[in-house]
Order: sequence, then structure tokens, then C-alpha cells
Amino acid sequence: MVTIKQIAELCGVSRGTVDRVLNGRGKVKPEKAALVRAMAEKLNYRPNPAGKALSARKKQPVVGVLIASEGVHFFDEVLDAMHHHAQKYAEFGLQVLWRSTRGFDAAEQCRILDELMPRVNALIVSPLSERRVLEKLNACVHAGIFVVTINNDAPASKRHCYVGPSYLQGGRTAGALLKMIGPPAIRAGVLLGSLEMYGHRQRLAGFLDVLEKEPGFRYLGVQETNDDDMIAYEETARLLDEHPEANALFVASSGAYGASRALLARERTDLTVVVFDTIPTTIDMMKRGVIRAAIYQHPRTQGHRAMQVVFDYLVNGIAPEHEKYIMRNEIRILENVTECDD
Repeated sequence: MVTIKQIAELCGVSRGTVDRVLNGRGKVKPEKAALVRAMAEKLNYRPNPAGKALSARKKQPVVGVLIASEGVHFFDEVLDAMHHHAQKYAEFGLQVLWRSTRGFDAAEQCRILDELMPRVNALIVSPLSERRVLEKLNACVHAGIFVVTINNDAPASKRHCYVGPSYLQGGRTAGALLKMIGPPAIRAGVLLGSLEMYGHRQRLAGFLDVLEKEPGFRYLGVQETNDDDMIAYEETARLLDEHPEANALFVASSGAYGASRALLARERTDLTVVVFDTIPTTIDMMKRGVIRAAIYQHPRTQGHRAMQVVFDYLVNGIAPEHEKYIMRNEIRILENVTECDD
């Protein structure tokens, strides 16, 4: 019987690539997909889904998902994609334990990781970069758990791979975009969820790296919002009170709606506002002329790819092809924004 491994060796590709082509999962370059299909046909490859499903069920694969998604609409599409693919993989016995938190509470993340650790074979997590959380991730890896970080990386940990955007490049993109569409002398404040998030710090660093080289640029400081719209509203109002000269605002994570409401309440829609994610409230604020541009980070693809990587590892025994699966940061303006990018 011809195996996936044999086809992979003959085509000079990985087993994961062959598995995705033959099972219609994920994206493979057209030329590679054509080569794999041609080789499978030439060798008269015939999959045995019933046997594969039975073998997978014997492994009793269980994955835990832990994301700070409560109140953060960006994660709606991430989780929707994850649920969709988890249902597809359920025929192979894959079980998922879903957990969520609100805000950035290291103690709560650690508590949930302790709860999941004895029950799962794999973990998909959007972790804080706080020392206690990193130690828990390392403990999971040491216990034989396959760890995938999603949307926020933890490179200081021993996690197996990361799925999400390049935060540094995203911050640089936001800075360059503001330089192009903003006023000549930019005076900008920044809102972000938490400086305990590695990605949020990276986004801020990239933003400042671009703009601090610009003549006349003034950085009006950063405020943490806990990814909460009410806090974002209050911090934007505070920024306007303390810095009436502000002419730009960068919202580096969630909170764009709260910030926009504060600008409308103060009749300060003259600020050039750049945000992340094209959730419905952001699109509404684009239509109202408050938000000039958003940077899109492919939420559905993130959810799909993370679940696919875990499935390949637990069920097919295929290790990730990459340490990082990076999503493109893409600029969206009112004229090209869509709610169905992935």
C-alpha cells in the first residue's frame, strides 16, 4: 500500500503538504499541489478514512484552547474558524476544551493552564508575556504537551510554534501609514491593551521606530486599556484634555470603538486615527469619518491554521513545517474594507 510518506519523498515535499493536498486542508502552492495529485494518481494511492479515523480515536487527542477573548470582537472570527475546523476533525476523535478570559490576568491564565495540563495533549493559547505564564507554558512542554501560541507569541518560552501576525511589522506599517496620511507634524498618542503582551510592546516599538525619525513628530505617550472600550473611551478623553494639540491616535489593539466614541463626544474627528482589525464597529466608524484606516490580520486564517497544525501533530504525527506561521498585515480603508476577507 502506498503511503503519504512515500509520496512526500518522491515529490520532495513534507508529509504535511501531501496530507493537506490529498485531504483538502489548508493552502498549498498550485504547482506543488498538482505534483502531489499527479504522483498519488500514478501510484494509485487510495486513502483509508475509516481506518485513519479509528487509529486517530485510539490516540484520544484532546486540545485545550485558552484565549483572552471575552469582550474582544476580533476573536469572534478566530474562534468561529477554530470551531468550524474542530467540528471537521471531530470524526477523528479530536476533542477540544474551550476556555476564555477577560482582560490580561496572569494569575487567571496560570490557574486555567493548571486545570488543562493533566487533561490535554495540545494547547492553543494567546499568552501574556508575564514570567509566571511563560513558566507554565514551559511546564506544559516539559509534560509532553504540544503548545501553539496564537495571535500573541511567547518567544521566551519553549512553545513549539506561533500562528499570527508580525507585531513589529504591524507597528511599522501603522507608523508608515500615519506618516503618509497624517498631518505634516504628527502629535500622536497610543492606546494598547497591555504592556504585559509581547505583541503589543512589539507593535509600539515598530510604530515609534518609524515615526521618531520624522521631523516634528511628538509622542504623547501610551495608555493601557485592558482591551476594554470603556477604558479606551476614558483614556482618549484624558489624552484630549491633557494634550489638546493631539492630531493623531494609534489604537494598537482592541478599543477602537471606545476611542472613536470619545472623539465624537469631544467633536475631535480632526484627529487621524489608525487602528487594527476590521470588526463591524470599526467599519461603522470608518463610514462616520472617525477612523481613517485599519490594519487587517486575517483572524479566520489564524484560527484555521492553529487548529490545523494541532490536528496534523496529534492525529497524523506531523510536526509543524515552520516555527512561525505569519499572517500578512494588510491596510484597509473605507473603499476596500470588507467583513469577509478570509
